[in-house]
Amino acid sequence: MKIRDFRDLNVYQNTFEASFEVFKLTRNFPIDERYSLSDQIRRSARSVGANIVEAWRKRRYPSAFISKLSDADAESAETTHWLDTALKCGYMKTEKHKELSAIYNHICAQLVIMMDAPDKWCSEHSGKA
Repeated sequence: MKIRDFRDLNVYQNTFEASFEVFKLTRNFPIDERYSLSDQIRRSARSVGANIVEAWRKRRYPSAFISKLSDADAESAETTHWLDTALKCGYMKTEKHKELSAIYNHICAQLVIMMDAPDKWCSEHSGKA
C-alpha cells in the first residue's frame, strides 16, 4: 500500500485511536484534576499525533523528519508517565493501565523504527514537486 499522507501511517492511526482512549479515560478523573492531570495527559497524548503529522510534512529534510519523530516519541513516553501517575492515584484500573501502556510502548517502537530508517520515508520526497 502506498502511503499518500500521514493518515495512512499505521503509527498515526494507532496514536489517533490511543489519544481518544485517553480522552475517554480522563472524563472519569476527579473534577479537581481537570486543569492538572487530565489536561496534562490529554495534551501529551494528542501531541504524539500532531508531531507525527509535522514530521510527515517535513520529510523532505531527513534531520527535521527525525527531530519531529523524536518529539513524538518523547510525548508518547510522557503519556506513559501520566498513565503511571493516574494508576498510582487510583484513577484507573490496572488492566486499563497495562493496555494503554502497551499501546504507547508499541507507538514508541514504531517511531524508533521510522527514525532508524528515515530514507525509507524521505527519499522519494527529496525536492520533487
